[in-house]
Amino acid sequence: MIGGGSWATALAKILSENGARVGWWLRHKDDVQHLRTTRHNPRYLSSVQFDLTRIAPSIDVEEVVKEADWVVLAVPAAFVKETLDKLDRDALKNKRVISAIKGMIPGRNELVTDYVSERFRMNREKMGCVAGPCHAEEVALEKQSYLTIGSPDLALAEDFAQLLRNRYVKAHAAADLDGIEYCAVMKNIIALTCGIAHGLGYGDNFQAVMVANAVQEIRRFLYALNPQPRDLSASAYLGDLLVTAYSQFSRNRTFGNMVGRGYSVKSAQMEMNMVAEGYYAVKSIYEVNKDLRVNMPITSAAYHILYEKIAPAVEIELLKEKFR
Repeated sequence: MIGGGSWATALAKILSENGARVGWWLRHKDDVQHLRTTRHNPRYLSSVQFDLTRIAPSIDVEEVVKEADWVVLAVPAAFVKETLDKLDRDALKNKRVISAIKGMIPGRNELVTDYVSERFRMNREKMGCVAGPCHAEEVALEKQSYLTIGSPDLALAEDFAQLLRNRYVKAHAAADLDGIEYCAVMKNIIALTCGIAHGLGYGDNFQAVMVANAVQEIRRFLYALNPQPRDLSASAYLGDLLVTAYSQFSRNRTFGNMVGRGYSVKSAQMEMNMVAEGYYAVKSIYEVNKDLRVNMPITSAAYHILYEKIAPAVEIELLKEKFR
């Protein structure tokens, strides 16, 4: 497990309680020591108690990866390159890699699996992603949750799904790696924009219309990038979008809400003390779309607000005229 945030903690809980032995890389030495001493992550989901016979926390990413059969990536997308570039190019040879990151590599505008494939010369058949409506906070509370493992290799996806299944987590395999991964990125943009609208005082009626239009925006974008049959009403797509757009646990919605209420981007980031993947995703998707030229009014509105400093009230007023 690469990462010490809430989602990494939730996945470590699921995997270790299902009997897997989890080598766990965390950035801070103090966090590793705290876990070894108290059996809790001091920063995230601190109510979760770990069995130290199943968890081996470490600040040595090379050691953690070397001992693993599976490598689960759960750091914010902005830190993927910094973290993985410490590894030798052959470090992931004969490993199976799962991205639990719902973001893109800033500056490169690449999916995490594309970056890993290129950096470590990995066949994408050895890779997958985790998606679905599954907030880490609810996993910690053992609320019923559903996950989808996307991979070109359905057998690999099924193997990892089996590692996750328990009495409160259902998991299934799907072949649409690119579609699931891109949708996981885009739903953060939508949730962020819903948050901006909410911060401005727009209500549930408007948010429902925005989400309905967002499904069409995602469909157009995915078709332009990777045209293949996919059911966007499935939980890996629509379910993940809905929970991120509406949930109290959604950091992207929270971040957007603060921007809508008048916070600057920097002040919202500092007050949250957590990474909202949607902020970086807006720029990546907007730049990818410069070549595709897909009609993406929600993404464009978010970009104008966050990166061109257009007043949120002005931009959302323009956006609402584009909805049906």
